[in-house]
Amino acid sequence: MELRSVEELMDLLHACRGAHEPPALPRARPRPGGGTPVGGSVDLHDHALQTAALLRRGHPSDKELQVAGLVHDIGHLLRPGDDAGHADHAADAVRPLLGERVSGLVRLHVPAERYLAAVSPDRGPSPLGPLTVTARDGAMTPHEAAVFEQDPLAEDAVTLRQADDAGHVPGLYAGDMEDWRTLLELVAERSVRLGAAD
Repeated sequence: MELRSVEELMDLLHACRGAHEPPALPRARPRPGGGTPVGGSVDLHDHALQTAALLRRGHPSDKELQVAGLVHDIGHLLRPGDDAGHADHAADAVRPLLGERVSGLVRLHVPAERYLAAVSPDRGPSPLGPLTVTARDGAMTPHEAAVFEQDPLAEDAVTLRQADDAGHVPGLYAGDMEDWRTLLELVAERSVRLGAAD
């Protein structure tokens, strides 16, 4: 499926309410030092908003990175049950509307998890369970990590992955989905202009 309008994308993002990633591994773990657990019952809608809000706070001028955070997991709705392929499905769906960079970041958010597991094994488990990369081919080999680092989007994909991991806080209000419509329209318009210039 290819998304051709912001309206179609907004409908899909709203449909994320109540939808969850497949519970292949234990989800919740205590937050270091106590407090509210991360993981758990955050649906894809709230997870998208939390991830995008974290990226907006940390990278306020990078609109495409923020949008990638908002849409990175829509593949779970596009092809339910295909957890391993969710990033590719999402990337393919948003490319015509949001452009190559957003698509590339979305595609790389899963490899970025494997990369982080390889270069920062002491970072602790993903908030989604005991290192969810075990369900996705495990940590990268040194050669795979070196190849990943050569990708021009690698650093931003790691940033997206870190926000993805942090954006699973039950009960945390991160805004309203409609608040992102204008930014989605701006990124889509820019993508059309860039495509016309090619």
